[in-house]
Amino acid sequence: MSFGVEIPFVTHLGFELTRFEGGHSEIRYTPKPEHLNSFDVTHGGASMTLLDVTMATAARSVDPDMGVVTIEMKTSFMQAARGPLTGKGRLIHRTKSMAFTEGTIFDAEGRACAHSTGTFKYVKRLPTGPQSSNPLNVISTD
Repeated sequence: MSFGVEIPFVTHLGFELTRFEGGHSEIRYTPKPEHLNSFDVTHGGASMTLLDVTMATAARSVDPDMGVVTIEMKTSFMQAARGPLTGKGRLIHRTKSMAFTEGTIFDAEGRACAHSTGTFKYVKRLPTGPQSSNPLNVISTD
């Protein structure tokens, strides 16, 4: 399954989209050694990126032609995230221009490791790159 656009950082982290429908998303992630912190568990930044992308994908699942940009995000870390992880996202409420979401990371045993809520703004995807007539290169960050 594809995210619909190339997101280099997501590709680098190795996220695999396994659900993208009806306001729900699921992303699988196996952290690499360079994604760990000094305690040998998944770095909080990698976990927050997984949550951000999981929630953004849930928001986009109801309108895949639109992009989203993160407006705000709150994360609670409940326990160390070890081994293969699964991020599950849900669109809680949507207006014409905003999405209100939540996401949870689960370890291989199904234990919740981190939880987030996030607000996203829907944006039109605009062309980017040197050939673009978009001088600010405004794009979706999902």
